[in-house]
Amino acid sequence: MTPPRTLLNLAAIALLAAFLYWAEHSLDGYKIQILNLIAVNAILALSLNLIYGFTGMFSLGHAGFMAIGAYVSALCVLPTAQKEMMWILEPIAWPFSVLETPFWVSVLAGGLVAAIFGLLIALPVLRLGGDYLGIATLGFAEIIRVLIVNLTPITNGSLGIKGIPSHATLFVNYAWLLITLYCLVKLLNSNFGNVLKAIRDDEVAARVMGINTFRYRVLSFSLGAFFAGVGGALLGNLITTIDPKMFTFLLTFNVLMIVVAGGLGSLSGSILGSVVITVLLEWLRAVEEPFSLGGLEIPGIPGMRMVVFSLVLLAIILYRREGIMGMREISWEGVFRIISRGKKA
Repeated sequence: MTPPRTLLNLAAIALLAAFLYWAEHSLDGYKIQILNLIAVNAILALSLNLIYGFTGMFSLGHAGFMAIGAYVSALCVLPTAQKEMMWILEPIAWPFSVLETPFWVSVLAGGLVAAIFGLLIALPVLRLGGDYLGIATLGFAEIIRVLIVNLTPITNGSLGIKGIPSHATLFVNYAWLLITLYCLVKLLNSNFGNVLKAIRDDEVAARVMGINTFRYRVLSFSLGAFFAGVGGALLGNLITTIDPKMFTFLLTFNVLMIVVAGGLGSLSGSILGSVVITVLLEWLRAVEEPFSLGGLEIPGIPGMRMVVFSLVLLAIILYRREGIMGMREISWEGVFRIISRGKKA
Protein backbone atom coordinates (compact mmCIF):
# COMPACT_ATOMS: atom_id res chain seq x y z
CA MET A 1 0.00 0.00 0.00
CA THR A 2 1.36 3.42 -1.01
CA PRO A 3 1.52 6.02 1.82
CA PRO A 4 -0.54 9.22 1.36
CA ARG A 5 1.07 11.63 -1.10
CA THR A 6 0.97 14.55 1.37
CA LEU A 7 2.89 12.51 3.95
CA LEU A 8 5.48 11.54 1.32
CA ASN A 9 5.88 15.17 0.24
CA LEU A 10 6.41 16.28 3.83
CA ALA A 11 8.97 13.52 4.34
CA ALA A 12 10.82 14.63 1.18
CA ILE A 13 10.85 18.25 2.38
CA ALA A 14 12.18 17.11 5.79
CA LEU A 15 14.97 15.15 4.07
CA LEU A 16 15.83 18.18 1.95
CA ALA A 17 15.95 20.39 5.06
CA ALA A 18 18.22 17.86 6.81
CA PHE A 19 20.53 17.78 3.79
CA LEU A 20 20.69 21.59 3.63
CA TYR A 21 21.45 21.77 7.35
CA TRP A 22 24.27 19.25 6.90
CA ALA A 23 25.59 21.08 3.83
CA GLU A 24 25.57 24.47 5.57
CA HIS A 25 27.65 23.12 8.47
CA SER A 26 29.90 20.64 6.63
CA LEU A 27 30.66 21.91 3.11
CA ASP A 28 33.03 24.72 2.15
CA GLY A 29 31.85 28.02 0.69
CA TYR A 30 32.47 27.01 -2.93
CA LYS A 31 30.26 23.91 -2.74
CA ILE A 32 27.55 25.81 -0.88
CA GLN A 33 27.61 28.42 -3.65
CA ILE A 34 27.08 25.66 -6.24
CA LEU A 35 24.08 24.37 -4.27
CA ASN A 36 22.69 27.91 -4.15
CA LEU A 37 23.18 28.33 -7.90
CA ILE A 38 21.35 25.04 -8.52
CA ALA A 39 18.29 26.38 -6.66
CA VAL A 40 18.32 29.75 -8.46
CA ASN A 41 18.87 28.14 -11.87
CA ALA A 42 16.02 25.71 -11.17
CA ILE A 43 13.64 28.63 -10.49
CA LEU A 44 14.73 30.32 -13.71
CA ALA A 45 14.39 27.09 -15.70
CA LEU A 46 10.91 26.43 -14.29
CA SER A 47 9.80 29.93 -15.26
CA LEU A 48 11.11 29.58 -18.83
CA ASN A 49 9.64 26.08 -19.13
CA LEU A 50 6.21 27.53 -18.29
CA ILE A 51 6.54 29.93 -21.22
CA TYR A 52 8.31 27.71 -23.74
CA GLY A 53 7.76 24.10 -22.69
CA PHE A 54 4.12 24.26 -21.54
CA THR A 55 2.73 27.10 -23.68
CA GLY A 56 4.94 26.81 -26.77
CA MET A 57 6.17 30.43 -26.86
CA PHE A 58 9.82 30.69 -27.93
CA SER A 59 11.10 33.51 -25.70
CA LEU A 60 14.66 34.85 -25.53
CA GLY A 61 13.95 37.73 -23.15
CA HIS A 62 14.52 36.01 -19.82
CA ALA A 63 17.67 37.99 -19.03
CA GLY A 64 15.61 41.19 -19.16
CA PHE A 65 13.13 39.95 -16.55
CA MET A 66 15.99 38.71 -14.38
CA ALA A 67 17.64 42.13 -14.58
CA ILE A 68 14.42 43.85 -13.53
CA GLY A 69 14.00 41.52 -10.56
CA ALA A 70 17.64 41.89 -9.49
CA TYR A 71 17.67 45.70 -9.65
CA VAL A 72 14.25 46.17 -8.01
CA SER A 73 15.21 43.83 -5.16
CA ALA A 74 18.59 45.54 -4.68
CA LEU A 75 16.97 48.99 -4.58
CA CYS A 76 14.46 47.75 -1.99
CA VAL A 77 16.89 45.95 0.32
CA LEU A 78 19.92 48.30 0.28
CA PRO A 79 20.23 50.58 3.34
CA THR A 80 19.57 54.25 2.54
CA ALA A 81 22.98 55.37 3.82
CA GLN A 82 24.71 52.90 1.50
CA LYS A 83 22.74 54.21 -1.48
CA GLU A 84 23.88 57.78 -0.80
CA MET A 85 27.54 56.71 -0.82
CA MET A 86 27.28 54.41 -3.84
CA TRP A 87 25.54 56.72 -6.35
CA ILE A 88 28.58 58.89 -7.20
CA LEU A 89 27.81 59.76 -10.85
CA GLU A 90 24.38 61.21 -10.07
CA PRO A 91 22.34 61.35 -6.83
CA ILE A 92 19.87 58.50 -6.46
CA ALA A 93 16.33 59.50 -7.40
CA TRP A 94 13.42 59.71 -4.96
CA PRO A 95 11.65 57.52 -3.76
CA PHE A 96 14.46 54.98 -4.17
CA SER A 97 16.70 57.10 -1.93
CA VAL A 98 14.43 56.46 1.09
CA LEU A 99 13.09 53.03 0.12
CA GLU A 100 14.11 50.14 2.38
CA THR A 101 12.12 46.93 2.79
CA PRO A 102 12.57 43.42 4.25
CA PHE A 103 14.23 40.90 1.96
CA TRP A 104 11.12 38.81 1.19
CA VAL A 105 9.23 41.99 0.22
CA SER A 106 12.07 42.95 -2.14
CA VAL A 107 11.93 39.53 -3.84
CA LEU A 108 8.17 39.78 -4.33
CA ALA A 109 8.56 43.36 -5.59
CA GLY A 110 11.18 42.22 -8.11
CA GLY A 111 8.83 39.51 -9.35
CA LEU A 112 5.81 41.83 -9.55
CA VAL A 113 7.65 44.56 -11.48
CA ALA A 114 9.03 41.91 -13.86
CA ALA A 115 5.47 40.57 -14.32
CA ILE A 116 4.18 44.07 -15.13
CA PHE A 117 6.90 44.51 -17.75
CA GLY A 118 6.08 41.02 -19.03
CA LEU A 119 2.43 42.00 -19.40
CA LEU A 120 3.32 45.24 -21.21
CA ILE A 121 5.64 43.47 -23.65
CA ALA A 122 3.25 40.53 -24.12
CA LEU A 123 0.30 42.60 -25.33
CA PRO A 124 1.96 43.69 -28.61
CA VAL A 125 4.61 40.97 -29.02
CA LEU A 126 2.54 37.81 -28.47
CA ARG A 127 0.61 38.48 -31.66
CA LEU A 128 3.78 37.20 -33.31
CA GLY A 129 4.81 33.56 -33.27
CA GLY A 130 7.73 31.23 -33.71
CA ASP A 131 11.10 32.78 -34.51
CA TYR A 132 9.61 36.28 -34.76
CA LEU A 133 8.54 36.09 -31.11
CA GLY A 134 12.04 34.98 -30.11
CA ILE A 135 13.62 37.91 -31.96
CA ALA A 136 11.16 40.41 -30.44
CA THR A 137 11.76 39.19 -26.86
CA LEU A 138 15.52 39.22 -27.45
CA GLY A 139 15.20 42.87 -28.50
CA PHE A 140 13.19 43.59 -25.34
CA ALA A 141 15.97 42.14 -23.15
CA GLU A 142 18.55 44.32 -24.89
CA ILE A 143 16.34 47.41 -24.43
CA ILE A 144 16.14 46.68 -20.69
CA ARG A 145 19.93 46.35 -20.49
CA VAL A 146 20.46 49.67 -22.33
CA LEU A 147 17.93 51.40 -20.05
CA ILE A 148 19.79 50.09 -17.00
CA VAL A 149 23.02 51.60 -18.33
CA ASN A 150 21.44 55.00 -18.98
CA LEU A 151 19.04 55.41 -16.03
CA THR A 152 21.89 56.34 -13.69
CA PRO A 153 19.75 58.06 -10.98
CA ILE A 154 17.91 54.75 -10.50
CA THR A 155 20.35 51.97 -11.47
CA ASN A 156 23.76 53.64 -10.90
CA GLY A 157 24.47 53.13 -14.61
CA SER A 158 27.38 51.03 -15.78
CA LEU A 159 28.89 51.00 -12.26
CA GLY A 160 26.18 48.64 -11.11
CA ILE A 161 25.18 48.00 -7.50
CA LYS A 162 27.68 46.46 -5.09
CA GLY A 163 27.49 45.36 -1.48
CA ILE A 164 23.94 43.99 -1.68
CA PRO A 165 23.08 42.32 1.66
CA SER A 166 23.48 38.56 1.26
CA HIS A 167 20.10 37.30 2.45
CA ALA A 168 19.90 34.48 -0.13
CA THR A 169 21.05 31.58 2.04
CA LEU A 170 20.65 27.88 1.25
CA PHE A 171 17.37 27.61 3.15
CA VAL A 172 15.99 30.81 1.62
CA ASN A 173 16.82 29.82 -1.96
CA TYR A 174 15.40 26.31 -1.64
CA ALA A 175 12.29 27.66 0.12
CA TRP A 176 11.64 29.90 -2.90
CA LEU A 177 12.30 26.92 -5.20
CA LEU A 178 9.70 24.85 -3.33
CA ILE A 179 7.21 27.74 -3.47
CA THR A 180 7.78 28.11 -7.24
CA LEU A 181 7.45 24.37 -7.81
CA TYR A 182 4.27 24.14 -5.70
CA CYS A 183 2.63 27.04 -7.56
CA LEU A 184 3.48 25.63 -10.99
CA VAL A 185 2.37 22.07 -10.11
CA LYS A 186 -1.00 23.38 -8.88
CA LEU A 187 -1.33 25.63 -11.92
CA LEU A 188 -0.42 23.02 -14.54
CA ASN A 189 -2.62 20.32 -12.97
CA SER A 190 -5.63 22.65 -13.15
CA ASN A 191 -7.87 23.45 -16.09
CA PHE A 192 -5.66 26.48 -16.77
CA GLY A 193 -2.68 24.17 -17.28
CA ASN A 194 -4.67 21.92 -19.61
CA VAL A 195 -5.53 24.96 -21.73
CA LEU A 196 -1.85 25.96 -21.93
CA LYS A 197 -0.90 22.47 -23.11
CA ALA A 198 -3.71 22.54 -25.69
CA ILE A 199 -2.37 25.86 -27.03
CA ARG A 200 1.14 24.41 -27.18
CA ASP A 201 0.01 21.30 -29.06
CA ASP A 202 -2.28 23.03 -31.57
CA GLU A 203 -3.17 26.69 -31.15
CA VAL A 204 -5.52 26.74 -34.15
CA ALA A 205 -7.54 23.80 -32.78
CA ALA A 206 -7.67 25.46 -29.34
CA ARG A 207 -8.96 28.67 -30.92
CA VAL A 208 -11.63 26.74 -32.87
CA MET A 209 -12.81 25.20 -29.59
CA GLY A 210 -13.54 28.72 -28.31
CA ILE A 211 -10.45 29.27 -26.17
CA ASN A 212 -9.16 32.83 -26.02
CA THR A 213 -5.59 31.75 -26.78
CA PHE A 214 -4.16 35.28 -26.70
CA ARG A 215 -5.44 35.86 -23.14
CA TYR A 216 -3.97 32.58 -21.86
CA ARG A 217 -0.64 33.19 -23.60
CA VAL A 218 -0.39 36.66 -22.02
CA LEU A 219 -1.14 35.23 -18.56
CA SER A 220 1.44 32.46 -19.00
CA PHE A 221 4.07 34.91 -20.23
CA SER A 222 3.43 37.26 -17.30
CA LEU A 223 3.61 34.42 -14.76
CA GLY A 224 6.88 33.23 -16.30
CA ALA A 225 8.21 36.79 -16.09
CA PHE A 226 7.20 36.96 -12.40
CA PHE A 227 9.20 33.86 -11.47
CA ALA A 228 12.11 35.02 -13.64
CA GLY A 229 12.09 38.27 -11.63
CA VAL A 230 12.11 36.24 -8.40
CA GLY A 231 15.08 34.25 -9.69
CA GLY A 232 16.89 37.45 -10.67
CA ALA A 233 16.27 38.94 -7.21
CA LEU A 234 17.70 35.84 -5.52
CA LEU A 235 20.69 35.81 -7.88
CA GLY A 236 21.50 39.45 -7.09
CA ASN A 237 21.30 38.84 -3.35
CA LEU A 238 23.38 35.68 -3.70
CA ILE A 239 26.35 37.20 -5.52
CA THR A 240 25.87 40.64 -3.81
CA THR A 241 26.93 42.53 -6.98
CA ILE A 242 24.98 43.29 -10.15
CA ASP A 243 25.78 45.31 -13.26
CA PRO A 244 24.38 45.56 -16.81
CA LYS A 245 27.08 43.27 -18.28
CA MET A 246 25.63 40.33 -16.34
CA PHE A 247 22.29 40.33 -18.14
CA THR A 248 23.29 39.56 -21.71
CA PHE A 249 21.89 36.95 -24.11
CA LEU A 250 24.38 34.41 -22.70
CA LEU A 251 22.40 34.35 -19.45
CA THR A 252 19.19 33.55 -21.33
CA PHE A 253 21.07 30.93 -23.35
CA ASN A 254 22.25 29.17 -20.18
CA VAL A 255 18.70 28.99 -18.81
CA LEU A 256 17.37 27.81 -22.18
CA MET A 257 19.96 25.03 -22.27
CA ILE A 258 18.90 23.85 -18.80
CA VAL A 259 15.29 23.65 -20.01
CA VAL A 260 16.20 21.83 -23.23
CA ALA A 261 18.60 19.42 -21.49
CA GLY A 262 16.02 18.63 -18.79
CA GLY A 263 13.09 18.29 -21.16
CA LEU A 264 10.58 20.77 -22.57
CA GLY A 265 7.28 20.41 -20.76
CA SER A 266 8.70 18.69 -17.66
CA LEU A 267 9.05 20.38 -14.26
CA SER A 268 11.13 17.46 -12.99
CA GLY A 269 13.36 17.84 -16.04
CA SER A 270 13.98 21.51 -15.28
CA ILE A 271 15.18 20.66 -11.77
CA LEU A 272 17.35 17.74 -12.93
CA GLY A 273 18.68 19.86 -15.79
CA SER A 274 19.66 22.64 -13.39
CA VAL A 275 21.62 20.14 -11.27
CA VAL A 276 23.40 18.58 -14.26
CA ILE A 277 24.19 21.82 -16.15
CA THR A 278 25.25 23.83 -13.07
CA VAL A 279 27.59 21.08 -11.83
CA LEU A 280 28.90 20.47 -15.37
CA LEU A 281 29.71 24.15 -15.90
CA GLU A 282 31.67 24.24 -12.64
CA TRP A 283 33.41 20.92 -13.25
CA LEU A 284 34.50 22.01 -16.74
CA ARG A 285 36.54 24.87 -15.25
CA ALA A 286 39.31 22.26 -14.98
CA VAL A 287 39.74 22.22 -18.79
CA GLU A 288 40.84 25.89 -18.69
CA GLU A 289 43.68 25.12 -16.27
CA PRO A 290 47.22 24.25 -17.49
CA PHE A 291 47.94 20.49 -17.59
CA SER A 292 50.66 18.02 -18.65
CA LEU A 293 50.24 15.48 -21.46
CA GLY A 294 53.11 13.01 -21.86
CA GLY A 295 55.66 15.44 -20.52
CA LEU A 296 54.26 18.26 -22.69
CA GLU A 297 53.03 21.30 -20.77
CA ILE A 298 49.77 22.58 -22.29
CA PRO A 299 48.73 26.08 -21.15
CA GLY A 300 45.18 26.78 -20.11
CA ILE A 301 42.91 28.05 -22.87
CA PRO A 302 40.38 30.69 -21.73
CA GLY A 303 36.89 29.91 -22.99
CA MET A 304 37.57 26.19 -23.54
CA ARG A 305 34.98 25.40 -20.85
CA MET A 306 32.17 26.82 -23.00
CA VAL A 307 33.50 25.01 -26.09
CA VAL A 308 33.33 21.63 -24.33
CA PHE A 309 29.97 22.57 -22.79
CA SER A 310 28.56 23.43 -26.22
CA LEU A 311 29.77 20.09 -27.63
CA VAL A 312 28.08 18.22 -24.78
CA LEU A 313 24.82 20.09 -25.42
CA LEU A 314 25.12 19.40 -29.14
CA ALA A 315 25.43 15.69 -28.37
CA ILE A 316 22.32 15.87 -26.15
CA ILE A 317 20.31 17.60 -28.89
CA LEU A 318 21.47 15.12 -31.56
CA TYR A 319 21.10 11.86 -29.63
CA ARG A 320 18.47 12.67 -27.00
CA ARG A 321 16.43 15.50 -28.40
CA GLU A 322 13.68 15.16 -25.79
CA GLY A 323 16.17 15.82 -22.97
CA ILE A 324 16.63 13.91 -19.72
CA MET A 325 12.92 13.56 -18.89
CA GLY A 326 11.15 14.40 -22.14
CA MET A 327 7.62 15.37 -21.08
CA ARG A 328 7.56 12.88 -18.22
CA GLU A 329 7.43 13.79 -14.54
CA ILE A 330 8.83 12.11 -11.44
CA SER A 331 5.92 10.91 -9.29
CA TRP A 332 5.58 8.86 -6.14
CA GLU A 333 3.64 6.24 -8.10
CA GLY A 334 6.53 5.90 -10.53
CA VAL A 335 9.07 5.67 -7.70
CA PHE A 336 7.14 2.86 -5.95
CA ARG A 337 6.62 1.10 -9.29
CA ILE A 338 10.40 1.03 -9.84
CA ILE A 339 10.96 -0.20 -6.27
CA SER A 340 8.40 -3.01 -6.70
CA ARG A 341 10.03 -4.08 -9.98
CA GLY A 342 13.40 -4.19 -8.24
CA LYS A 343 12.00 -6.44 -5.49
CA LYS A 344 10.48 -8.83 -8.05
CA ALA A 345 13.76 -9.03 -9.94
